[in-house]
Amino acid sequence: MRHRILGRRTLQSALLCGAAIAAPGLALADTIQTYHLTLEDHTFLPSHLEVPANTRFLIEVANKDGTTAEFESYDMKFEKIVVGQGHVTAHAGPLAPGTYKFFDDYHPEATGTLTAIAPKE
Repeated sequence: MRHRILGRRTLQSALLCGAAIAAPGLALADTIQTYHLTLEDHTFLPSHLEVPANTRFLIEVANKDGTTAEFESYDMKFEKIVVGQGHVTAHAGPLAPGTYKFFDDYHPEATGTLTAIAPKE
């Protein structure tokens, strides 16, 4: 009998620890800025984004084309498959100030840039 009670307490402790670990991540997700791109006629719209330097952010891509695309950036270290008429979200940053390239690996004419801008002092 004592073993069962100890087991329940251990389980309760594990659940509470898990909730404490997950909660900060959930709060952080609410504060991350999302930037939107549309892929249409194998062109990114807009073709340039500006984001604050040294912060994490999300890029959501809506693919309006009927063909699959691959949203990729060597500079920002991500690659995401976007099915035709679908959307995908890529996590990026924090980035040092500068300009970074992204592209559709399946359609080389589809390219764009993102500039991470340092805050003014």
